Amino acid sequence: MTLFPVSKSQTSASQALATLAISLLTLTACTATGPAGSNTLLVQDMALPVAQRLHALGTPDVLMLGEQHDAPDHQRKQLATVQTLASLGELGAVVLEMADVGHDTRRLPADATPAQVKQALAWRDSAWPWAQYGPTVMAAVAARVPVIGGNLPRQRNAAVMKEVEWDTRVNATVLTQQRDAVREGHCNLLPPGQIGPMTRIQLARDASLAATVQAAVVRGKTVLLLAGSQHAHKGVGVPAYLPSSLKLKSVRLSAGEPRPDDAGAFDAVWVTPPVPPKDHCAQLKGRG
Repeated sequence: MTLFPVSKSQTSASQALATLAISLLTLTACTATGPAGSNTLLVQDMALPVAQRLHALGTPDVLMLGEQHDAPDHQRKQLATVQTLASLGELGAVVLEMADVGHDTRRLPADATPAQVKQALAWRDSAWPWAQYGPTVMAAVAARVPVIGGNLPRQRNAAVMKEVEWDTRVNATVLTQQRDAVREGHCNLLPPGQIGPMTRIQLARDASLAATVQAAVVRGKTVLLLAGSQHAHKGVGVPAYLPSSLKLKSVRLSAGEPRPDDAGAFDAVWVTPPVPPKDHCAQLKGRG
C-alpha cells in the first residue's frame, strides 16, 4: 500500500518513485544541512580521543551526535561516547532515532541478552543493522542506562502526511529549508505534490525525538541522542523543539572534512575517515 495520496493523472513511474522515496528518507534526509551560521565551530580531528572530545564540550543536559548512517566510524564513536560517559557516571539515557517511541529497555536487567534488547526496542534490523548499532545499545544496557526509542512510528507516516498543521509548527524559513532538504535528498525526483507531505514526516520525527529527549532529562547527567545529522541540526532539527533552558551541545560526525555550512548548525564537528562515495540516487533514477 502506498503512503502517498496519488492523483489519477500521475504515471505509474511517479507512483513508484514516491513509494521508494519514503524508504530512503531516513538515509538521505538525515544527512542534509541548512545555511551557514556565524557561531564558532569546534573541529576535532581523527586523532583526538573521545574522552577529550567530550571534555571540550563540558557536561550538557543533552548531547546530540549527528551521524552519517553508512559511516561505520560514526557508530564506533557513538559506542566510545556511551562507554566514556557511562564510566564517568554522567550518562542519564540514550535516545535513538533507530527505535520508535514507546519502546525502551528500562525493564531489562544489565545482563539482558541481545535478543531481549532487540525485542524490547522492536528493533528493525533491515533498516538499522544490529551489527552496527547493537554494540552501542548493549553497552548502555550493561551500564544500567535506559535506551529509549524516539522516532515517529512508521504507522503514523500516512496520517502525518495529511496533517497540514505541521506546516505552521516552524517558521517559514525553516519550512523552506526542510522542504529543500527533502527535495534534494530525494534527487529532485519526487513529484512536486509529495514535497510538502514528506516534509511533514521529517518535522514530526524531529518533534518526536525532541519530546523523548526532554522527557529523559536527568539533573546532573547527559541525555545522549543518536540520530542522523539533519536531526541534530541546531537551526532546523531536534534542537528547535527543545526549551532554551536546556544546556545543549550538537555534534556532527563528519566522514571527511567539515562543510562550510556546519558553522552555526552544530557546536562541533568530529572528523572521521571518509567513506567511499555512494550514489544513493541511482536506485530512484533507475525507477524513473
